Amino acid sequence: MYQKEFEAILQTNLPKALLLYGENDFAIDEIINIYIDRLDVSQSVAKFYFEEWNFEQAKSHLTQNSLFGGVNLVLIKHSKTLPKKEIEALIGMTKTSQNNYLLYAHYGTPKEVKPLLTLFGNKSDAVNVRFFEPNQKEAIQTITKEALKLSLDIDNYAVGRLALLLENNLSLCKNELQKLTILDRPITAEDIDTLVYSTAPLRIEKLLTDVFQKKPIIPTITTLLALGEDENDLLRATQTFANQIFLFQAYIKLHGHLDISAILGYRPPKHIEEQKASLANKIKTPALLKILEYLLYSELAIKKAPNTQKEALLYTMFVTIQSYL
Repeated sequence: MYQKEFEAILQTNLPKALLLYGENDFAIDEIINIYIDRLDVSQSVAKFYFEEWNFEQAKSHLTQNSLFGGVNLVLIKHSKTLPKKEIEALIGMTKTSQNNYLLYAHYGTPKEVKPLLTLFGNKSDAVNVRFFEPNQKEAIQTITKEALKLSLDIDNYAVGRLALLLENNLSLCKNELQKLTILDRPITAEDIDTLVYSTAPLRIEKLLTDVFQKKPIIPTITTLLALGEDENDLLRATQTFANQIFLFQAYIKLHGHLDISAILGYRPPKHIEEQKASLANKIKTPALLKILEYLLYSELAIKKAPNTQKEALLYTMFVTIQSYL
């Protein structure tokens, strides 16, 4: 089911077993906190995060009888799909005791979650809930509510700016609101621009990866420009990215393998390393050389163009690069 339907159920009932997944970590954490608060288990919840998962320990927690007749809650956070038999056994234990509860926050893709959906298919006892990334309106509403909880005086424009700067990532927005309370004064958009670190550098890396993987890119470019990114900066980032891919290809041809740290002088995060290695193996060298030559032409065109034309030239540049791939 979806978030709104589940929130209606929460008004009168707490399902005994719950699978949470999707693209909104903030909403997932909010549901977890509701369970912990209502069940009053903040000191006794058994938490199994990622590699800490241990089926026997989870089962033991649900089989124990509290001396005070308390509640047993098992909380799992994992990016992988755990064995179906293990989860099925834990769900069964929530049905045999009114004091047993299971929460499974799955941080994988919806496709990876699919094998578990039938286990959490009962709309009363065992429920699966999918969460979607909030849109701008939803993000602003949530940020405003969080600011009120913190008694933080922040104007509407600043709230919108924060949502835009952090790409509607509500978990990051909440963290920044907590930091801003230190100022102990009304918060303005200027404070957001000065004190909040934008996710734009990460977005640029994603944009360039999407460009070379021939994925849709127009919304990302539009967002980056709205955040104040300069056309020349995006051009330089693209040149650097393409040059790195070319160097990776040359290194592989010379040595028969790829050592990114030997090329860059440092080792980037593993997922970025894997993405660039994949591109280096996938893109044909003639196409890459054509792109590098075209980037030199684009650099001259963008630098010579009046400011009113630079944005259009940037869009054209990215679309043309994809046509070469």
